[in-house]
Amino acid sequence: MAASLLIAIVLRLFIVQTFFVPSGSMIPTLQPGDRILVQKIGYTVGEGSVIVFKTPPGYRPSECGGSVESDLVKRVIGLPGERIRSVGNTIFINGKPLAEPYLPKGTPLGAPIPPQTVPPGEYFVMGDNRDISCDSRVWGDVPASDIVGTVFLIIWRGGHPAFHVI
Repeated sequence: MAASLLIAIVLRLFIVQTFFVPSGSMIPTLQPGDRILVQKIGYTVGEGSVIVFKTPPGYRPSECGGSVESDLVKRVIGLPGERIRSVGNTIFINGKPLAEPYLPKGTPLGAPIPPQTVPPGEYFVMGDNRDISCDSRVWGDVPASDIVGTVFLIIWRGGHPAFHVI
């Protein structure tokens, strides 16, 4: 029994952890109420990765639907050193349109992205439900040190077990 408990604690602290999705900011990829598994060690963050990270200091609940969250989940759009901006509903990375196969065609961008360069060691993140997502457009880039890990599996959806790889 003690060995099982120790293994469970080590797994949660260092390897994988479950998180609850509280809002619709990541629809259609994640739904409110989903439970997700996050890889906390040995992960790679790349363009399009879905990550969990500590709530940034610039996060204001009054601007973000009033909920106070200790951790947030968003998609990585811009990597360190990349130039990012938007025109209409199109996001440009280093002057090229960003391919976003994970979004339905015609997804509105919502608030525009002014031209900027993602600082070294930081990431520009957005929710997939761009119209309602409170993200880097509001509170800035996410430092790599604040990333908890990458989402790799949905384990609960719609009130029952469901296994969907992200």
